[in-house]
Amino acid sequence: MEVWWYVMDKRKAAGKDYAAGMKYKDISAKYDVPVGTLKSWRTRDGWKKDASASKKVQPKRKKDAPKVAPKIVNELEANNELTEKQKLFCLFYLQRFNASWAYKKAYGCSYEVALRNGPRMLGNAGVKRQLAKLKKQQRAELYVTANDIASEYAKQAFASLGDVLDYKVHEETVQDTDGNVFLDTDDNPVKKHVADIYLKPSDQIDWSLVQDIHRGKDGLVVKLYDKQKALDSLAKLFYNDGDVAKQKLRKLKFEADIVEAKAHILNDKGDDTETKVSKLLDKIDDAIEGNDDHDN
Repeated sequence: MEVWWYVMDKRKAAGKDYAAGMKYKDISAKYDVPVGTLKSWRTRDGWKKDASASKKVQPKRKKDAPKVAPKIVNELEANNELTEKQKLFCLFYLQRFNASWAYKKAYGCSYEVALRNGPRMLGNAGVKRQLAKLKKQQRAELYVTANDIASEYAKQAFASLGDVLDYKVHEETVQDTDGNVFLDTDDNPVKKHVADIYLKPSDQIDWSLVQDIHRGKDGLVVKLYDKQKALDSLAKLFYNDGDVAKQKLRKLKFEADIVEAKAHILNDKGDDTETKVSKLLDKIDDAIEGNDDHDN
């Protein structure tokens, strides 16, 4: 009788451990019971895992808590110079670089108070030092160089719709509004060439060149980034690098002029091929002469 009660007590205790989330092998070692026996007990007694015991509770993130990298958090935690509110201000400031908004978020005050105290907080020596460190860390993690920026501007400056769109030409018979086919002097149907414009396959498009794309009432609308703005931005970047940079910019401008002239001339349907080539060569000569004038 005592042995039977001992087994039953062990069986109940094993069931409780199983419900608490303990594994078979650990229960087996604890009570010196084979795993097969434990599985049999589970089936007979209907053991079930306690959901609350096995479920990991994730701490809830505060609604307005700033999203920051762990390294930045560690950097702030190591700072004993700032108060907790000042540290929170730094975290929020790194999100938008707006002192008033960051102060309002950190201190929970009115907008009027934040408008006065936010800029003052940036003048705090400790906050200023901490933000300088954190900004430097951000730049190091992003690792964006001036060459990277210049490269993106250059891509935008020399992009064309041909990088995004393609077309196919097919023939159609010319008809009047009633659907009657026009005939030529030999009674043959008059035909015209129609171009169907469509997007290139997605994997062939550099989407960093596209500012906007949507379907309008007349069809697909594709907008690239402003070429002139990109050239102006390149000019500002190159200007600080002296004469070598100016030479590069003139070369870029020269190439852009040639591309534009080529597109304009080749799309002119009024001239034959020889005339188009002649015009293109004249444009190239003009561009070269203009380039030489800048150098002199």
